[in-house]
Amino acid sequence: MSAAATNSRMTLPPLPKSVAPLPPIQKRTTSHGTAHDLWKHFQERPLDAIFRPKSVALIGASEKEGSVGRTILWNLLSSPFGGTIYPVNNNPRNPHKSIFGIKSYQRMQEIPEQDPIDLAIIAVPARVVKSVMQDCVEVGVKGAIIISAGFKETGEEGAKLEKEILDIARRGHIRVVGPNCLGVMNPIGGLNATFATHIAKPGNVAFISQSGAMCTSILDWSLQANVGFSSFVSIGSMADINWGDIIYYLGDDPKTKAIAIYMETIGDARSFMSAASEVAFTKPIIVIKPGRTEQAAAAAASHTGSLAGSDDVLDAAFKRCGVLRVNKIREVFEIVELLGKQPLPRGNSLAVVTNAGGPGVISTDALIGSGGQLACLGDDTMAKLNDLLPSHWSHSNPIDILGDATPDTYARSVELAAMDPACHGVLVILTPQSMTDPSKTARGIAEVAKKVGGAKPILASWMGGQGVTEGREILDEAGVVTYDYPDSAAEMFTYMWKYSLNISHLYETPRWCAEMRPDQAVDVIIANAQSEGRTILTELESKQILSAYSIPTVQTVLAMTAEEAVSAAESMVLPTERVVLKLNSTSITHKSDVGGVKLNLSGPEQVRNAFLEMEESVCKRFGKDAFLGVTVQPMVNMKNAYELIVGASPDSQFGPVMLFGSGGILCEVFKDKSLALPPLNSNLAHIMMEDTKIYRALEGIRGNDSIDMTALEKLLVNFSHLIMEKWQFIREIDINPLLASSEGLLALDARVILHDSTHMDVDGEMSHIVRPAIRPYPTEFEQHWETKKGKVVLIRAIMPEDEPLIVDFHKRISEESVYTRFFNNIQYKERVNHNRLIRVCHVDYDRDIALVVLDGDKLKDDNKKIIAAGRLTKRHGVPVAEFSMLVADAYQGQGLGEKLLRELVERGRAEGLDAIEAIVLPTNKTMLHVSKKVGFQCVYDMDEGVVKTIMNLREKHNSSGPADLQHRRFTSLQF
Repeated sequence: MSAAATNSRMTLPPLPKSVAPLPPIQKRTTSHGTAHDLWKHFQERPLDAIFRPKSVALIGASEKEGSVGRTILWNLLSSPFGGTIYPVNNNPRNPHKSIFGIKSYQRMQEIPEQDPIDLAIIAVPARVVKSVMQDCVEVGVKGAIIISAGFKETGEEGAKLEKEILDIARRGHIRVVGPNCLGVMNPIGGLNATFATHIAKPGNVAFISQSGAMCTSILDWSLQANVGFSSFVSIGSMADINWGDIIYYLGDDPKTKAIAIYMETIGDARSFMSAASEVAFTKPIIVIKPGRTEQAAAAAASHTGSLAGSDDVLDAAFKRCGVLRVNKIREVFEIVELLGKQPLPRGNSLAVVTNAGGPGVISTDALIGSGGQLACLGDDTMAKLNDLLPSHWSHSNPIDILGDATPDTYARSVELAAMDPACHGVLVILTPQSMTDPSKTARGIAEVAKKVGGAKPILASWMGGQGVTEGREILDEAGVVTYDYPDSAAEMFTYMWKYSLNISHLYETPRWCAEMRPDQAVDVIIANAQSEGRTILTELESKQILSAYSIPTVQTVLAMTAEEAVSAAESMVLPTERVVLKLNSTSITHKSDVGGVKLNLSGPEQVRNAFLEMEESVCKRFGKDAFLGVTVQPMVNMKNAYELIVGASPDSQFGPVMLFGSGGILCEVFKDKSLALPPLNSNLAHIMMEDTKIYRALEGIRGNDSIDMTALEKLLVNFSHLIMEKWQFIREIDINPLLASSEGLLALDARVILHDSTHMDVDGEMSHIVRPAIRPYPTEFEQHWETKKGKVVLIRAIMPEDEPLIVDFHKRISEESVYTRFFNNIQYKERVNHNRLIRVCHVDYDRDIALVVLDGDKLKDDNKKIIAAGRLTKRHGVPVAEFSMLVADAYQGQGLGEKLLRELVERGRAEGLDAIEAIVLPTNKTMLHVSKKVGFQCVYDMDEGVVKTIMNLREKHNSSGPADLQHRRFTSLQF
């Protein structure tokens, strides 16, 4: 049993009697190589109304010199986009019935009804925009660009007006760019819906900017530098269309090969992360984000009317979703060009070949400073270089081949360096000297680049002016990117490596699976604290929460009196070992700062005195309510242990953010830390560890054994699950110190601060809490179910760790099932290709709902196997999804298909979808029967020879009946 999408044409059996005929529809066109499935259909999308309109109404059109309305109208006229233009000027004092010879209208309603408007460009004062948007809704406009300023960037009143306008647009299903923007260009289609002075040249890079001034500056530069764009977008303050919407749209655009972004604020972090992580896998996304300093961040916030999040958090987010961040405007386009011409390096080790020592040193500094390193050339390579070069060459990397190097010497040296296994890329530097032939040398390097065959990137810096111009042109024609200065080239190599690293980490298959099921004790602890009006948990409560998530904690006993403390100490370790007393308080979190920690207590008297001293000190300074006894713990003495910190706190835009690094009382001094967005898997946890300086010590140095790295990975993963499952309650949490040694891991201290539960909205939700930027694993999907044959199976969401199980699953699928699922006899090797399966198993739960059925009722079972899979893939920009299913042959006929489909329908309803669709072969009678049984309408497409199924999930949207099927686009990620 299976359902699928296809773009292949084939001869199919006659129409089954059970489905109704549908008049022929227009053939769908296909788009290959997009950021989605290979088999996806490319058809009209919601944002096409903005980027590819067939008709445009300009509200605020004018002939007045210097006006925005005049400039936009002139741009629309002077750069034909193949559509109709309707000038609208609602100023009653406007005496003109035409503008530039084109009939004008005072209101949108005056435009003939037979002429539907795709795009409305609104360039009127802010106070008028609300009524204009209402007019747009009445006449059925599909998209709008609000050029006008004067909204949330001006303050509270402006923000209120912006919200009112957006509410009107949403009621009319109008997608909006802006407000406060320059507009939108589609240079390939000829659309210039901006008030810029020129339209950009056509190209294959899309540029998006929040700053209109940055757009005009980049545009002016690009015209001089002969740089073209597939789209050129000023996104403004993102009241509606945000980064995620635009990235999804451009990801689907076959004419866009890379996306460049100038970003001031992130906006909807989850939307951005979801879109970027999908699109970055096939199209580079390059971001320049100002605000690395606090002053710059404040300037960005005041400019856009939004709050800027921590810059370190932003770096962690970009890294997580495969986005490359650069620091300079020129670097955006340099790296786009480089990624388009050269292969990605597999590491950060660069070989530098130069005919002068100085440029080699400069490039080395830039390389090391940006995160790269010099390649350590092997003995074989060094021997061959010794045979080739004069005795006075550098005998190291950078490879200084001296000023009299011939073109042949250059070429051979570069080839030897490129062939060394330790080298991941080569930078060739040429300085014009009397013995140098820049052009002939360039031809030799071009030949070497062909020999390398795209295995490693080769970059060049032909330093100089007119004398090296021809050489640069030769290299450029050969796809070898050249730079004026070697430090720039070295930095570009490091950017390439960082991008390669981000992409490889994005879809790595985790080494093991973490399945946490904490008991209800955690909820009880939190509920008790809330009922008492507390936001600070005691150390004991905090450790109990950690223990529930399998994080090892030191033995801790609560003592309310001095005698109880002595008794606890004696039963614990005294008199042979020592103990620690720590303040137990619901109002003081940093115990060391107030004398709330007493160490190395060796006898009953010391314990008793320490208790009394702490009680007196705390009560005197903070009152009796601050002292709630002490916790008694054994004095831990782990040999050669390192103090680490693991914590989490909320970011204003990305929600919960995890921290890992060097711990102890000096953690804020050393600031050796790594940040990451939860949830983590084993690979992401290891990457987080590697990004700290203490990682090298944890591996084992100076005779010390390595700690158990796998155990630390699991601790971080478990901690991330804790954060994701309790983010609505826990505001801050940290373990400091976490002792780590070859003997094990142990949390010595823990602190948990809750959100203030008194700030709840009418629904009992704390609306001021920022949700996680990455949607957590949906544990609510998990359930046990009994098949018709009485077998208990487990249904749950798919996980990255399931890739080996999916490979095994495909071994048990017959050719017939494969054909009905994929509309093609896709071979097993192709179906289980890693690059394909990572897209199947690494699910963004905010974008796709993917369920698997496992043979067995145990959540964790080494012998478990996947026996069925189903998925809902959401369309971009509209509340519609397509379902796909596949059941292993041996398990067909047991009700699994119907159960899966019903679950997908219910999940679709919960997600707020309007409709679910699929394409089924007419011969797949079982799938058609199940679809109709669940409630889908089945309609035969005579043109394509397939059956289209649809279910309306919202009765008030009944227009999505069979007649609407011809306008639908069907997509599917393939199991």
